[in-house]
Amino acid sequence: MDLRKLKTLIDLVAESGISELEVTEENDKVRIVNKVQTVAVAAPVATPVVAAPAPAPAAAAPAVEQPVAVEPAPQGTTVTSPMVGTFYRAPNPGAEPFVKVGDHVEAGQTLGIIEAMKLLNEIEAETSGTIKEICVENAQPVEFGQPLFIIG
Repeated sequence: MDLRKLKTLIDLVAESGISELEVTEENDKVRIVNKVQTVAVAAPVATPVVAAPAPAPAAAAPAVEQPVAVEPAPQGTTVTSPMVGTFYRAPNPGAEPFVKVGDHVEAGQTLGIIEAMKLLNEIEAETSGTIKEICVENAQPVEFGQPLFIIG
């Protein structure tokens, strides 16, 4: 790719506001990434205003705080997603899920499936125990490292 064409592509990316452009031409491949810079804007200087003193608040009865019940997070081994894809709890639509909360599982038992690029990848229990929590819904997209199950 000649230098003039490359310069034109760089100018195009800079002017258009797109964040990334990748061009493949015969054996040449060029990737241009536009890093957005954060510009700090100075706030206008306000003229000071002299305010009258606020009236003293009337004596009020102290507020009584109500205790807030906080559920503890389930303790145990967290099974995380090994890849990006779509998580499925059952082998096919309409079938029973592989596991439910409260089920006892053995190490190596299939807990769910992640579909990535039309391939189905079984997610297996790393340890034996009881399913304490299922962290994602059926047919939801998942990210690498996202918690899927908690086994206690």
